[in-house]
Amino acid sequence: MMRPLDDLLVVSLEQAIAAPYASRLLADQGARVIKVERPDGGDFARQYDSRARGVSSHFVWTNRSKESLTLDLKRPDGVAALKRLLAKADVFVQNLAPGAAERLGLGAAELRAANPRLITCAISGYGKSGPYGSKKAYDLLIQAEAGFLSVTGWPGEPVKAGISIADIAAGVSAYNTILAAILNRHKTGEGDEIEVSMLEAMAEWMGFPMYFASDGEAAPTPAGAGHATIFPYGPYDTADGAVLFGLQNDREWSAFARIVLQQEALADDPRFKGNSGRAAHKDEVNGAIHAVFSTLSTAEAMARLEEAKIGTASVNDMAALWAHPQLQARGRWHEIGLPGGTIPALAPLTGAGWTPRLDPVPALGAHTASILAELGLSEEEAAALTDNEKDA
Repeated sequence: MMRPLDDLLVVSLEQAIAAPYASRLLADQGARVIKVERPDGGDFARQYDSRARGVSSHFVWTNRSKESLTLDLKRPDGVAALKRLLAKADVFVQNLAPGAAERLGLGAAELRAANPRLITCAISGYGKSGPYGSKKAYDLLIQAEAGFLSVTGWPGEPVKAGISIADIAAGVSAYNTILAAILNRHKTGEGDEIEVSMLEAMAEWMGFPMYFASDGEAAPTPAGAGHATIFPYGPYDTADGAVLFGLQNDREWSAFARIVLQQEALADDPRFKGNSGRAAHKDEVNGAIHAVFSTLSTAEAMARLEEAKIGTASVNDMAALWAHPQLQARGRWHEIGLPGGTIPALAPLTGAGWTPRLDPVPALGAHTASILAELGLSEEEAAALTDNEKDA
């Protein structure tokens, strides 16, 4: 069964999350992804932890279905080997510091002169131009610069996202733009140069709060796990836990008042008409909800919410997500290989006509010998390069 990106060769000089996630998304759809790593430890995300059956949790998540090639790019023969690989590649992804690729002779202009069909994608914190072009960037720093921290948490108490949301935004943006460049290459026959900054990717995701605060208007107020403008919306305590739900309109409020709160009078109370009315009377609404939910178990509250056709959810932890009945019922879990074992992986979304690629997470340098042989290096040349790497 053909996958959309079968026969596409992606070379990625990557580390951490943003670039590895982008290239893994390409691998999911069939691309052959060769991950270029330092011989002295490789991608530093390999050392973040060892919680995923002896392997780093971040690394397992973002690096399945790849081949690991170790090259010492401080040596001319290492750079030369990489250039031989890029001469036949379709896509080159890198998230080195701005200017580092050019200093190695791996800049987009030089590579595309040798391979005009090559699509290059550089991922950085702020982009290579502008006053922040050389500024160091990490996920938390970009969350702060993009205003994300100002709309999360509680007033006066900002909270970062519990996942690498800025890295993920950049990785998804890179993936989408690479796919667009691949489609455009079918029209023009030419590759392209793509530049993705974490700040710009995250700024796009901040569209709602930016427009909400346009023309000098007040920004959304941080609301914890609630919502800055929609009410009631968020988690509420029950007698034995918590349940999360949200109301979107007056029809849902009426059903909520009658079926969940079992208070007919509240359904037509003019104070609670429209989201703005409910938000203006938060104390009264919250008081009514707490009075009822404090007497209900989570299961009872969920049953009433479901009966009223109110959008609701359990406040799950990671163990509950692993065991989520919906993911189980839809067959979303598949086993992938690890160095020394296997682990479940959530299958990526696909069309009905193909299955995703779910190959192992590579050990460091596991494919170096075979890739160098494929490049036409003699056994002596490959052995010399491997010796250089071991000496690094």
